[in-house]
Amino acid sequence: MDITSSDHELNDYYLPSAGDYFSLLKPRVMSLVIFTALIGLLVAPGTIHPVIGFTAILCIAVAAGAAGCLNMWYEADIDAKMKRTAGRPIPAGKIDRESALHFGVALSVASVLIMGLMVNVISALLLATTILFYVVVYTIWLKRRTPQNIVIGGAAGAFPPMVAWAAVTGDVSLGSIVLFLIIFMWTPPHFWALSLFACKDYAKAGVPMLPVVSGESYTKKQIMLYTLLMVPVTILPWYLGFAGLTYGITASILGGMFIWLSYALLSEKQSVEKNNTGAKRVFLFSIFYLFALFAMLGIENLVGRLL
Repeated sequence: MDITSSDHELNDYYLPSAGDYFSLLKPRVMSLVIFTALIGLLVAPGTIHPVIGFTAILCIAVAAGAAGCLNMWYEADIDAKMKRTAGRPIPAGKIDRESALHFGVALSVASVLIMGLMVNVISALLLATTILFYVVVYTIWLKRRTPQNIVIGGAAGAFPPMVAWAAVTGDVSLGSIVLFLIIFMWTPPHFWALSLFACKDYAKAGVPMLPVVSGESYTKKQIMLYTLLMVPVTILPWYLGFAGLTYGITASILGGMFIWLSYALLSEKQSVEKNNTGAKRVFLFSIFYLFALFAMLGIENLVGRLL
């Protein structure tokens, strides 16, 4: 595979805009990364100077964008074949692959160096691990080779709150590992729900997502299984004492709703190809679910500090 030139001819008369380069950073994904990292910064024990804290979050955001950019660089051939991604800057002919590669590498190096120099070495090492895991382990190694790509590769999206926690404490502790595990366990049901209603796109691009390789029924069972495994993990912050009863109740109620939606999807008689409502409902709720859990952790922490 040629990974140095776009599958589409670059428009010689088009000058890439700042917006095109910003699109390479996957801003919607970046926003969730920033949010979970910010909560990790808030709930970590200890204090951090506001300027250092802002720098840490900025570095995490830039690193997430850099990883997304390098993902688009490597997967431009796949993106061009999928309706959902064909409009991205590289397959659309707005930015060439080489420019995207240089942009992604520059942002990666800068984010890690600044984190190491202005925050601490542990958080910088974790940030570098996050980028390498997403680009090398998930994008280059796993995604085109195994339907378990999301299960293993999901670790990349789970690192940001751990990086932020380390920015405050300078270490990796049980609390940060729990935040990591929440996102790690959340990732498979979230992305498998997406892959159910985007199955044709993935099949066309030759990506071995679970429903493409193992079928719809098996994928629904795996969503149910991972949801059941995930919910107890989300209650751990309360059980371990770094979240309050309000969080514990919220996590229990929302977890019950997630289980119910996953079971409803599993019980559907019609295929997702004919009716994708159940899969889309699980996917959209999963986004709200993660946001609500981390928001409650942050709210509890802020209220506790004010009182």
